[in-house]
This record gives sequence, C-alpha cells and structure tokens, in this order.
Amino acid sequence: MKPFLELYRMIRRTLAKPALKVVGKIISLGVLLGICTLTYAYKIEPGWIDVSHIDLTLPHLAPEFQGLRIAQISDIHIDDDPMTQERLEKIVQLINQQKPDLVAITGDFVTWKPERFAPKLAIALGKLKPKQATVAVLGNHDHWTNPTVIRQVLDQAGIIDLSNTVHTLQRGSAKFNIAGVDDFWEGKDRLDLVLEQLPQEGAAILLVHEPDFADISSATGRFDLELSGHSHGGQVKFPFIKPPVLPSLGKKYPVGRYQVGEMIHYTNRGLGTIKPKVRFNARPEITVFTLEASSNS
Repeated sequence: MKPFLELYRMIRRTLAKPALKVVGKIISLGVLLGICTLTYAYKIEPGWIDVSHIDLTLPHLAPEFQGLRIAQISDIHIDDDPMTQERLEKIVQLINQQKPDLVAITGDFVTWKPERFAPKLAIALGKLKPKQATVAVLGNHDHWTNPTVIRQVLDQAGIIDLSNTVHTLQRGSAKFNIAGVDDFWEGKDRLDLVLEQLPQEGAAILLVHEPDFADISSATGRFDLELSGHSHGGQVKFPFIKPPVLPSLGKKYPVGRYQVGEMIHYTNRGLGTIKPKVRFNARPEITVFTLEASSNS
C-alpha cells in the first residue's frame, strides 16, 4: 500500500506545479477550439452559400451570345437534413436573383431513396426561372438509386435532360451548343452520340458529373468549356494542400478552374453533402459564368 500512497502524493505535487496549470489551460483551449470547429463544420459552412462570379472568354462564342450568363449548381443531395426542401428553395431564390440565361445542373440530385424525395425536389427545382432553359445530367448517386425517378423529376420541373444529347440556342444565324453525357462512373456516357448530334458551328460546352472526364472530352477539340461537380471540393480542405478525401474520377480536377488542352474545365463544389455531413474550407457553391466572345470570333 505504501508505494501507491507515495505515487499518489507525487502526482498531487506534480498537478500543483504552475507549469502543469499552463498545460491544462492549453488542453482546455484545444478542446474548446475543437468544439467550435466541429460546430462550424456541421452547422454553419454547409449552409453558407458562395456565389462565385467568373468571366470566361470562349474562342468560338459568337458575338450574338456576348454576356450570356450560366448559373451552375451540382450535387444537391436532397435529404432530411441539412438539404431540406426549404433550404433548396432558398438556394433557388438565390440562383434566380443572378438572372441567368441558363441554369446547368451537373448531377447527384439525391443520395438515397429518390422516391421519397422526388416530390420535394420537383417542387423546388420547378421554381428555377432562367431566361432560356435549365439543363442537367445525372450523377453516380442518381444511377445507384433510381435514375428513372430522377428523370421524372427533371420532366416535372421543366428541366432538359442532356444525357448523351445536345441542346442548341440560336440567335439569328449564330448557335450556342450545350451538350451532356450521362454518368461516366456507371459507363453510361456516350460521347460518340453527342459528337454525332453536335453542330459544327458555334461554341460548345459539355456537362458531365465526374470532372476527370475532361481528359477525354478535351481530346476531341470540340468543346470550349466543360462543367462538372462530383468531388464536393473534398468537403474538407486544409489550406495549401489538396483535399485529403476525394472520390474516384474526381481526383485530378477536384475543385475550381483548370485548362485542359484547349478546353476550360470547371469543377463546382456542389451544394449538399454526404456522410460525414460536414464542410470545412469548401463552402457550397453557385457558380455564375459570364461568357465573353474572343476578339477573333
């Protein structure tokens, strides 16, 4: 018993030292900082929408389409929390305030149970009010659940499903082409069909859920711009380094703007989350592109 009593007295004497009090304060501060960081990552940043405005010069854009505005969103992942119908409708209002000509949605409308969330999704997305059209492609989660239900949602909301097809805007004799491929991860992409339908004249942009498809699409030499999502910007990103966790086919071009050959590629950080439902230094994003014609157009 005596050795244990001596040990106990030694610990008590150690705890009483001023240096240990400093260590205790440091530990307490660290715990408090950790709690604040987790609260921010769970409760604040997932709802803190970043509206990014980006000017892009496209070499094949006709002067008739000078100033065309495209609002891109991605990875909605509607669910019970945090991406509720009410939150999505507020995001739709924010998109409408940007007065876009086009809205482009690059997949992953749901994470699970699309039948349950389809009515809410259709109501919210049906309130989008672009001047021209809303276009979309599906993502891997849409295919992993029920793509038929998601396509029904698009139809109900008045959204053009661009999976392996092309939608062309025309102003006078000038054309602007918006193409899309179905999900690359699931092997549903048919770029060959898209290229068969794509007019030879006019600028062309491509929607595809997974960003690493850029190496394939840029090699065709036909697209001025590609828009993707999928990576969520990593959801958690520490300063000065690449996001530590990224999905397959979202590792090479995980976030933001890239030049891939002659094509500009942009990966949107998305709006929703998957588990763990946190965001840190990767705010949900609405990207608003204003297109400029090249002086050589």
